[in-house]
Amino acid sequence: MPRRNLRPPRWLPMSSNALYTDLSSYYDLMCADIDYQAQSHSVRRLHQLFGNSGRRHLDLGCGTGPHVRHFLDFDCGYASAGLDINQPMLDIAQQRCPEAQFICQDMGSFHVDEPLDLITCFLYSIHYNAGLERLRDCLASVHGALAEGGVFCFNSVDKRLIDNDSFVRHSVEHEGSQFTFGSGWYYCGEGERQALRLSIEKTTAGVTQSWQDEHAMVALGFDEMQALLEPHFEVHVFEHDYERITPWGGASGNALFVCVKR
Repeated sequence: MPRRNLRPPRWLPMSSNALYTDLSSYYDLMCADIDYQAQSHSVRRLHQLFGNSGRRHLDLGCGTGPHVRHFLDFDCGYASAGLDINQPMLDIAQQRCPEAQFICQDMGSFHVDEPLDLITCFLYSIHYNAGLERLRDCLASVHGALAEGGVFCFNSVDKRLIDNDSFVRHSVEHEGSQFTFGSGWYYCGEGERQALRLSIEKTTAGVTQSWQDEHAMVALGFDEMQALLEPHFEVHVFEHDYERITPWGGASGNALFVCVKR
């Protein structure tokens, strides 16, 4: 599309969650290339294999609720709820899933009223915990919220295998504008912090506006993740493949963790 006026990128002086708060109405466009159905079905299958047959489910970092919607719609009848720190996102989720409960809390220190059978955390949201101590707090909250034999399922990226030059983009048209979204991991090679770098371009009538943002996230290797989990969970690690269940081979930098409460 021709650009008559390309404005320079505007780096937003925001907290790690402010971009999603301010642009919550665009969040589903940002994630338009994600197969929520395949992800939800895969995790349901893992829960069937490793879980306690219960149906009480909470999705951490639920955003606008697409995963919750799929769990609610499964024939087996999950009683699903969502938790997120951004109320504007939860407002959209409530419209998508009026029969579900949505909780505005920090996943690092959340509380539930009754034990849960499945807790999920999709889209690498587990890394939003700010540092290893906060991640430990989150895992303690998860463990405390699960019933005996309950399952915690999430995906993660290994800091040692991050390709700083990899940046994924997709475009979508919406209400007369074209949006191009990009995202990529960045890790400096040491320490417990990595970043998720985001870019958004909105082109309307040939005029393009650009935003860029960087979200600070916790960095750790899969061996470090397993060391945090194993005192409290039976841990299974699988390839990051939502079409088939394959044990992690040790080479890829993305994995699915299935953790059964001890």
